[in-house]
Amino acid sequence: MTTHLLIGGTGKTGRRVAARLRDRGLPVRSFSRPEFDWADRSTWSAVEEPAAAAYLAYAPDITFPAAPEALREVAERIARSGVRRIVLVSGRGEPEAQRAERLVAEAAERHGAEWAVLRCAMFMQNFDESLFQPPLAAGHLAFVAGEVREPFVDAEDIADVAVGLMAGEVAPNRAYELTGPRLMTFAEATAEIAAAAGRQIGYQQVSGEVLAADLVRAGLPAEEAHELVQLFDHILDGHNASLATGVEEALGRAPRDFTEYAVQAAAAGAWSEAAAS
Repeated sequence: MTTHLLIGGTGKTGRRVAARLRDRGLPVRSFSRPEFDWADRSTWSAVEEPAAAAYLAYAPDITFPAAPEALREVAERIARSGVRRIVLVSGRGEPEAQRAERLVAEAAERHGAEWAVLRCAMFMQNFDESLFQPPLAAGHLAFVAGEVREPFVDAEDIADVAVGLMAGEVAPNRAYELTGPRLMTFAEATAEIAAAAGRQIGYQQVSGEVLAADLVRAGLPAEEAHELVQLFDHILDGHNASLATGVEEALGRAPRDFTEYAVQAAAAGAWSEAAAS
């Protein structure tokens, strides 16, 4: 059976895509560091092999300046090697993301491959699998977002769309805008998490300088902390404060709501007091 390549296969969406493909009995080759490293071009030849489809998730984020050219070259390499369909995880409207989308699509088309773009809102799973989980479990989230509303999307929905595309069940050669079903502020999301967890969890808006200092105290290198703060300022400028219908278009069903996600994550103990330690 033909392989399915996952570049970024251990990330929030990548590991879910890998699990779904394996559940279908489809062979998977998952690439991550050190075998494949977006920051090390000498590793990129590892993905040059024929495959039915490939899933591209750039790390640390597609909005970073190096992302478009790196994605262009990797897409060129895999399409030239015989990958027939390329699925790119992207952002919503950021200039670097838009450029990366164009370059990946052009690389695919040059070699007769199909392509698709998943333009994703901020993941719900950032609250229980990533940066926000420790402070939420400790009872207080301090972050830079104020009244801006975000259409948080479930990584499970992203994975379902990606697998449908990789398996040829969803129409390619277009972009899918993936959001949740409603807009929420970070304060509102925190309140829903608190209700699901059955405990007091507060939210406070802070400056970028304060957040960067908090991240450094948590163990992040100073340069990476400041890059993250710049990324959040860019993403949370209001340009994503709109809903889209990509999940329905691809899967024929509504996206999962934040409340359902929060209840499930809380039941798994994501924000319990025990998780804080």
